[in-house]
Amino acid sequence: MKIVNMNDGISIKRSIEEGTEEQRQVVLSILEQVKTNGDDAVKTYTRKFDGATLDDLRVTSEEIEQAYGELSDELVAIIQEAASNIKTFHERQRRESWFTTSEDGTLLGQKVTPLDSVGVYVPGGKAAYPSSVLMNVIPATAAGVQRIVMVTPPDSEGKVPAGVLVAANEVGVTEIVKAGGAQAVAALAYGTESISAVDKIVGPGNIFVALAKREVFGIVDIDMIAGPSEIVVLADEQANPAYVAADLLSQAEHDERASAVLVTTSQVLAERVQEQVEKQLAELPRAEIASKSIEDYGVIYVVDNMVAGVEAVNDLAPEHLEIMVDEPMTLLGKIRHAGAIFLGPYSSEPVGDYFAGPNHVLPTNGTARFSSPLSVDDFIKKSSVISYSKEAMKQNGNSIAALAKLEGLGAHARAVELRLEDLK
Repeated sequence: MKIVNMNDGISIKRSIEEGTEEQRQVVLSILEQVKTNGDDAVKTYTRKFDGATLDDLRVTSEEIEQAYGELSDELVAIIQEAASNIKTFHERQRRESWFTTSEDGTLLGQKVTPLDSVGVYVPGGKAAYPSSVLMNVIPATAAGVQRIVMVTPPDSEGKVPAGVLVAANEVGVTEIVKAGGAQAVAALAYGTESISAVDKIVGPGNIFVALAKREVFGIVDIDMIAGPSEIVVLADEQANPAYVAADLLSQAEHDERASAVLVTTSQVLAERVQEQVEKQLAELPRAEIASKSIEDYGVIYVVDNMVAGVEAVNDLAPEHLEIMVDEPMTLLGKIRHAGAIFLGPYSSEPVGDYFAGPNHVLPTNGTARFSSPLSVDDFIKKSSVISYSKEAMKQNGNSIAALAKLEGLGAHARAVELRLEDLK
C-alpha cells in the first residue's frame, strides 16, 4: 500500500460501473426476451447463468421452514436483533403529511404516500447476503410499502441461502423469486405471468444488474447505480494502526475494484498501517481479492494538518468515512460529503454494515456530494395539495393571469380570468 505526500495532490482511484457496449447489448437482449416471453425467458436465463432448472420461480413455505432448520438459534436471534435495530433507526425517518391554512380560506399542504410496490434485488448464488435483505426491505416497510418482491439468484440446485430466506421471512417478505441478473430486473420492471411489475427496484448486483437497472429507469424508479465499495479513514497519530489496517481491508475484500484510502497527519502512523496491511493480508481468507484491491485502489496520504485532511475527505466524498482522531466529534461538523460517518476507534465500518441500524446502502463514486444513504424517503412520494377559496381567487387572480400572459400562455390566463369575471 503506497504512501503519498499530500503535496503531490490527492485523489481516489475509482472503478466506475459503466460496462462495455457488448455487456449493454447482452442486457438489452435479456430485457426484450423477458418482456416478450415472461416466465419462460426468466427460467431459460436462470438455467443458462445459474445452472438451475426450475419448475416454479417462487420460494415455497417449506423452503423457508427448512432454512430455519439450517441456521442455529443463535444466528436467527442475531438476525432478529439486527432487524430490530435497523427498524428502530428507520422508523425515525418517517414523514407525515402536513397542511396549512390562511385567513382567506386558502389551504396548502403536502400529502405523503408510500409506493405501492417495490422489488428488492439480493445478490446470491455462491454468496449469502442477509444484511442486504434487511437494509433494503426494512426502510420500505417503515415507509408503508404494502407489496415487496424479493428476487435473488439460486445456486445450481435451485436453492437460496438459508440466511437470506430467514432474513426475508423475519421482515415480512412473502414474495420471494428465484431469479437474478438482468432477467430478474426485467421481470420486476415489466412483469411476467407469475411476477407482477413493481414501481421501484432497489438493491445491489453485478454489472449486468447495474446496466439493467439503468435501462429500465423511467419505466420504474431505481435506487442508484452503485459502484464498488470504498472507505476513507481520517486519522491522527493516536490511531491504532492495526484497527486502521483491518478496516481498510474490510472493504478491500469486497471486490478487486474496491478502494481503501487512509488520510493521516502522521508519517509514523502511515508506515505502521502499511506494515499492518501486509501482515493482515496474509491471514485473510479473501487475500487474493483484497491484495488486488489494495494494489490497484489502495493508498495512504500524509497531510500537513487536520484542516488539509478534512478538505481532502470532502474532495473525495467517500462512501464510508471513519474518523479516528483524539476528539472525532470536533470534526463531524466540518465533514460535508460522506455516505456514512463512523466516529472513534470502536465504530468499525462493519458495525454499520450489519447491526447498528443506519442503512449500509450508500452513495459511491463520489456521489455523496449530492446523494444520501437509502432511507424511508426512497419509498415514499409527495403530492402538493392546493385549495383556493373565492376570496383568494379575487385577491390573487389578476397577478396569476399577468404571470401567465408574461409567459405567452393565454389559455392559462383565461382559465383564471373566467373565474374572476364570475366573481365580480
